[in-house]
Amino acid sequence: MDRPGRAGRRPRGAARAVAVAVVVAALAPACTRPGPAPAPSATATATATATATATATATPRLPGFVVLTDVDPRIRTDIRYATAHNFVGRPVAGYAEPLCLLTRQAAEALRRVQDAALARGRSLKVYDCYRPRRAADDFVAWAKQPGEQQMKAEFYPRVAKSKLFDEGYIGAPTAHSRGSTVDLTLVDVPTPTQAPYAPGQPLVSCTAPRGQRFGDSSVDMGTGFDCFDPLAHTDSPGITGTARDNRRLLRQLMTDGGFVNYDREWWHYRYRDEPWPDTYFDVPVARTSVPSG
Repeated sequence: MDRPGRAGRRPRGAARAVAVAVVVAALAPACTRPGPAPAPSATATATATATATATATATPRLPGFVVLTDVDPRIRTDIRYATAHNFVGRPVAGYAEPLCLLTRQAAEALRRVQDAALARGRSLKVYDCYRPRRAADDFVAWAKQPGEQQMKAEFYPRVAKSKLFDEGYIGAPTAHSRGSTVDLTLVDVPTPTQAPYAPGQPLVSCTAPRGQRFGDSSVDMGTGFDCFDPLAHTDSPGITGTARDNRRLLRQLMTDGGFVNYDREWWHYRYRDEPWPDTYFDVPVARTSVPSG
């Protein structure tokens, strides 16, 4: 997720509607959790919707977005929210296809990071990229249902679900909805085969040693992806040795490439020069959502 990502950020600008997709401008980026974004006015929504589509049945498109693998097919993908292997335990609203969509600027910057990673014998693997607002809203709705905790043993074993809001793990809006934020890790080259997740299989804590937790193809980062735990903080003193070195390498590569880390999630990076810093899109994750050509 992202406490800023899955969560949102504190407002810092006035909201504005953008006429290209069913979008909602909210206030502020960064990595702190704000309150819910204000609902758009009927006029703003109507204007954005009408301009975003040439006809009543046209598919809204994300302006200047691309499919990451079209820009760099060398980057691995493991889009968790399009599957049942995530903290919710089911595919998340808005993930029509398991794709990484990003603004072209962020995707091209990530391609340069991939060049640098390959020079170090590693490759990037992404877990999440653009995330529609409806997905963040789905997370918030899930957090308010205390009975839905089937994935607790893996993703938040030491945090009560009732505390996920207070501790900043869940919130909306999210920087991911602006299209230039990515959750990712490093993998070895060649990359080992990752065993598929089978719904209902026994769960192991994301804080367990690498050989015991889910067999992700990632190098050892000290915890699994989307681990709601202090050990997932990038500079957690509880992470040492190889895992600490791997986190530092990822941060160096991403920082050199123009990305900024969210210090409570080792996997979460935002492109510093994002083109839509105040706009939160709500178009599904699908190839038809990006401009053709």
